[in-house]
Amino acid sequence: MLKHQLIHPKINEVLGRAGHHSVILIADGNYPVWGKKGPNAELVSLNLSPGIPTVAQVLRAVLSAVPVDAVNTMGIPADDSYAQKGEPPVWAEFRQEVKAAGLKLELQPILKWDFYKAVESADHILTIQTGDQALWGNVLLTVGCRTA
Repeated sequence: MLKHQLIHPKINEVLGRAGHHSVILIADGNYPVWGKKGPNAELVSLNLSPGIPTVAQVLRAVLSAVPVDAVNTMGIPADDSYAQKGEPPVWAEFRQEVKAAGLKLELQPILKWDFYKAVESADHILTIQTGDQALWGNVLLTVGCRTA
């Protein structure tokens, strides 16, 4: 029986094969998961219904299971109409989850088109698609090292 919060068998299987620098995408319901993924990535669709589960809920579970070196969000290009609204509210939820996991990491936005390129790398091992409807609600995690 697993003691951490993540109990999904396929996600645990893929994370068990992950190594340092592996990349995990937790995608909102609007992310183009089939067209934007790395050649080695597996897709787990958790999008049960609109809003369920959220990226923050999945983030909490994944952070309980693997060490993480970096947390990136999809940054908003200056020419996007949302850019004038400031930071997306969902980013505050992500910060809460990172802090609750005991990590001292900052959210680092990667501009949208560079974010897609980062996801399409050979290091991308897993996309977890959620039903989250929050705008700009994608998180890219870089797996760290397990230390003594």
